[in-house]
Amino acid sequence: MFLKLKPSGFEYLIVGLGNPGITYENTRHNAGFMVIDELLDDLNLTLNKHKFESLYSDTVISGKRVIIAKPQTFMNNSGKAVSAISSFYKIPADRIIVIFDDISLAVGNIRIRRKGSAGGHNGIKDIIELMGTENIMRIKVGVGSKPNPEYDLKDWVLGKPSETDAENMKIACKNAAKAVKEIICSGIDSAMNKYSK
Repeated sequence: MFLKLKPSGFEYLIVGLGNPGITYENTRHNAGFMVIDELLDDLNLTLNKHKFESLYSDTVISGKRVIIAKPQTFMNNSGKAVSAISSFYKIPADRIIVIFDDISLAVGNIRIRRKGSAGGHNGIKDIIELMGTENIMRIKVGVGSKPNPEYDLKDWVLGKPSETDAENMKIACKNAAKAVKEIICSGIDSAMNKYSK
């Protein structure tokens, strides 16, 4: 006899991508973590649980129960954490919002998508592979392109932005945090209309 698992009651999983540790703080690749920090500040919340190779917490936004998480697996293995949380709490892929950096967007811009390919980003690539679908919402935070073709991409994304770019990234992260709440409150179309650039 098999027991049918009941839904957990959580309606959304919000995940910011980045790399754990002081070395990677405030680097371009940690834009997803920065958005989570903005959202936590706004909600007066901390990530008080450590499981599924993630720091996470749960709360209510616009009457809906949500989980907010920062995977601690390092960027390229983000799917391991996301799929574990999704599976345990029975949150379907189309109710997951993943936030990450995008070098094809100008610094300060954000772009919201209902689904799509990885676009060369290893974090979302791993999530798509382990979840088995591209039908995952994402908010991309612009960190700008590398200054010249010879510049090493890894050095660029793991580097810290200039003072001006850091200020513009902070604005983008604040808008991305607002976009998360807008998606949950009014739907992704509304969020795209208000915040995508």
